[in-house]
Amino acid sequence: MKAIVVSAPGDPDQLTLTDVPDPLPGNDEILVSVIAAGLNFIDTYHRSGLYPMEMPFTPGLEGAGTVLAVGPGVTQYQPGDAVCWTWAIGSYAEKVVIPADQAIPLPEDVAPTVAAALLLQGITAHYLATDTFPLKEDDRCLIHAGAGGVGLLLTQIAKMAGAEVFTTVGSKEKAELSTGAGADHVILYNETDFKEEVEEIAGPGAIDVVYDGVGAATFLKGLDLLRARGMLVTFGNASGPPPEISPLILAGKGSLFLTRPTMAHYTATRQELLSRTTDLFDWVSEGRLDVRIGAEFALADAAEAHRALEGRSTTGKVLIRP
Repeated sequence: MKAIVVSAPGDPDQLTLTDVPDPLPGNDEILVSVIAAGLNFIDTYHRSGLYPMEMPFTPGLEGAGTVLAVGPGVTQYQPGDAVCWTWAIGSYAEKVVIPADQAIPLPEDVAPTVAAALLLQGITAHYLATDTFPLKEDDRCLIHAGAGGVGLLLTQIAKMAGAEVFTTVGSKEKAELSTGAGADHVILYNETDFKEEVEEIAGPGAIDVVYDGVGAATFLKGLDLLRARGMLVTFGNASGPPPEISPLILAGKGSLFLTRPTMAHYTATRQELLSRTTDLFDWVSEGRLDVRIGAEFALADAAEAHRALEGRSTTGKVLIRP
C-alpha cells in the first residue's frame, strides 16, 4: 500500500510517499481502509521534531474509513462498518491499524469526510468550552485563529453557550468566515493590535477566558486582557511555543489561571470519548454545527498540505485523501 513516511525530523520535504507492506490487525485492533485523514498542527510538530517521534513513522492521527478486517478479541466491529478515529498514528496511508477501543462508530447521516474534518478539532473545541473553562451566558472569550479548524468550531460552541465571542484572524476573507460562525467581534491582527482593539470594545481586564492555539505571538498579551481570576488556555504552538513565565506573573496580573490541556486527559475513558463525539455528531445532524472543509490534498501532496497549514493560508479543516 501507499503511505507517507518520515525518516528524519525536518521540513515538509520529509513527507515521502512510499510503498510499505499492508498492516495486519493484532489483538483488539481493526484494519481500516482510509477514506480521509485530517490534518492537524500536531502532525507538523511530529514531523518537525518539536514532539519527538521514533523514526521512521507515518504521521496522521485522525481519519474516517471502512473496516477491512478485525483482529482477535474484537467483537464490536466487523468488515464493512464505517468508523472514524482521533488518536491512531499512521493515518496518512491507504490503510491503518487502530485500536478497536479508539474507533468511533460513524452515524449514517454523517459523511466520512465530515467526520474526518470534525473529530480531533471538534473534540478539542468541545472540551475547551465545556470543561477546561465551562462557558456560560454572557461570558466573554477571546479565540485566537478564529478562522482555523478549532476556531470556527469553538466559536459556534461558545455561541451555543451564550458567550460573547472575540476572535483574531489574519485576513478579511478569514474575518468573514469567523463572523459567519457567530463571532461578535473579529479583529484583524495584521492591521491592529488585538489587545488594544479588545480593550477598546470591552474595556481593560474584561475577558473571562482566552483560548490560545497560536502560542508565542499572542501569549503574553492574552494574559493582560483577562479579568481577575480569569483563565488563559494555551492549547497550541502555531507561532512557536509560548515563553516560560514565573507563577508570580499570574499573581501580579490578578491571580490568573493558566492551563495547558491535552486531548488525552479529556478523553481518558471510552465513555468520555463517546459522550463528546455524540454531542458533536448530534449538533451536525441538527444543523447547529457547521464543519468547514477548507481544502483537500491527495496523499502524494501531503508536503504541500503541511506548507499551506504552517503558512496560515488555510481556513477550516484540511483533509488528506488517499
